[in-house]
Amino acid sequence: MSYRINIRISSKLFRTYIYIFLLSGIILFFSCGPTIIHPFSEEKPGAIPDYSLTSSWSALPFQEDFADEIPRGETWVSDALKTVDVFFVYPTIYNKGKQWTADIEDEKLNKKIDKSAIRFQASPFNRDARVYAPRYRQAILHSFIDDTGNGKQALDFAYQDVKNAFDYYLENYNDGRPIILASHSQGTYHARRLLDEYFDDPLKKQQLVCAYLVGFSVEEENLQHIPICEAKDDLHCYVTWASYRRGFQPKFKPHIYDFIMGEQSVNPVTWTLDTIPVQSEGGILLNIQKKKRFKSEVQVKDNILWVKTKTPVVRYWNNLHVMDFNLFWHNIRENVSDRVGAYWDENPK
Repeated sequence: MSYRINIRISSKLFRTYIYIFLLSGIILFFSCGPTIIHPFSEEKPGAIPDYSLTSSWSALPFQEDFADEIPRGETWVSDALKTVDVFFVYPTIYNKGKQWTADIEDEKLNKKIDKSAIRFQASPFNRDARVYAPRYRQAILHSFIDDTGNGKQALDFAYQDVKNAFDYYLENYNDGRPIILASHSQGTYHARRLLDEYFDDPLKKQQLVCAYLVGFSVEEENLQHIPICEAKDDLHCYVTWASYRRGFQPKFKPHIYDFIMGEQSVNPVTWTLDTIPVQSEGGILLNIQKKKRFKSEVQVKDNILWVKTKTPVVRYWNNLHVMDFNLFWHNIRENVSDRVGAYWDENPK
């Protein structure tokens, strides 16, 4: 049975997608002020996620969801045949509200998450891995520029949901299978903590195929045993990048750019730290099944990723944070296959 979803992209969806991603990324850097006035100590969070319920997951194997979409011409691979899992943590979609943290029972917000981040960021992994993506009470966007301490508490609160989901996944779904960690933006803020707490050990890291920690700085000094990947088939390591228009030099501002920018960017075309310009295999904008691939010229420059892209609309943006996955969708998909193959070469069944 195929779990692939066939989705027609409408002009309304185009507007919705741009709206969601602009707010979930660009406003991150230009937010003018708080949307919440109460301290976190007075927060009334939504219901605690029960990860034994399928409703507490945005994506799960063996069920139809937005993580299942595949390119035109591909044949869906049954989850029963996949030998690796991916645990994906989505970015901030909760942009405005009266609470510091989102409610996972907010159906409108869940639809935005599923139709944007899950569809476009979790799907590159579905050819080789079973996709697990928990819903969590994510911190509101303003948390990242809050300087009162409330935002940090909201982010720590959100991480506890992610951690609980990962614990449930390990205990009930994983069964010792190799794991890929994948995330974007706020998701990476949380996933890097998972990497540190669960895998930064000479023995434990052997279960990790690779961590795709995208769109948020990775504090390398906190990791003792997990290095940055330097080749397309490196294992037990992490990749990270932050995308900007070629020639653009972001101005670092407290609470805005410094947490996004890391000390390193891997080139998501060559999967190395080289600074030589290269052309991508192609990205997507709104339609994964679209035959035409949008090419980009990519170069690591001053520890960020410079991109000259032919992708409509976004080709004029200086900050390409919201497109970190879309621009390299096909490259990521191929790289997952390379690393999974390398993992089984290293660990023959």
